[in-house]
Amino acid sequence: MSTILAIETSSELASCALLRGDAVLSRESSGVRTHSQSILPMVQELLAEAGLSLADCDAIAYGSGPGSFTGVRTACGIAQGLAYGAGLPVVPVVTLDAMALACHQQHGAIRVLTVLDARMGEVYWAQYDYRDGLRTILPPALSAPAGVAPQGDVTACGNGFSAYVAELAELPSAAEADAAIMPHAVQIAQLARTAFAAGHFVKAADAQPLYLRNKIAYTSAERLDMAAAKAAAVAATEAGQ
Repeated sequence: MSTILAIETSSELASCALLRGDAVLSRESSGVRTHSQSILPMVQELLAEAGLSLADCDAIAYGSGPGSFTGVRTACGIAQGLAYGAGLPVVPVVTLDAMALACHQQHGAIRVLTVLDARMGEVYWAQYDYRDGLRTILPPALSAPAGVAPQGDVTACGNGFSAYVAELAELPSAAEADAAIMPHAVQIAQLARTAFAAGHFVKAADAQPLYLRNKIAYTSAERLDMAAAKAAAVAATEAGQ
């Protein structure tokens, strides 16, 4: 089986995972440092624990969004830097897909509604069916909480249910929603392995974030942070070779 290194920084939680065969190693960090500073040390820890170098991986996966604008750019930039330095392909994975897989794994859910807090009074949401693999029923969308409209009975998850308790209370699934389920690199890696095997990967230069909300421009701090993250990833890769 393929060896996949995955990075996820689309929310307040930063995580990375190394999937090799059926074994998965992971690290996560929340609220301690910026994601661009925390991810590379965690990646190095995972590779050291597994006794691998980056060149031993088959692909680099990342949570492509939707999510925090800066966060998805950071994950994409670090994945690009690592993949470019090691000559590896990149596998983008939708963050809501990863949440749906986690909901299936933790609750045995078949029909899943994922709702992620998008801030500014809005949520990212999607609906899935898990029978012989994950299938999208309603693709990722951005709306006010009142616009969340799943089809049929679902098992719900995501921090949208803790951020907008009153607004989502009318959904039949709201009372039992697992608000703790968030995008994580473990599920990013698992979905990426399937995608990689099917040939769904891109060159490092072609990796892109998934945006559902337009933003006119980066702030100066965002530009510096993302450039530094990508440069650090390239430097770390070259130093390890």
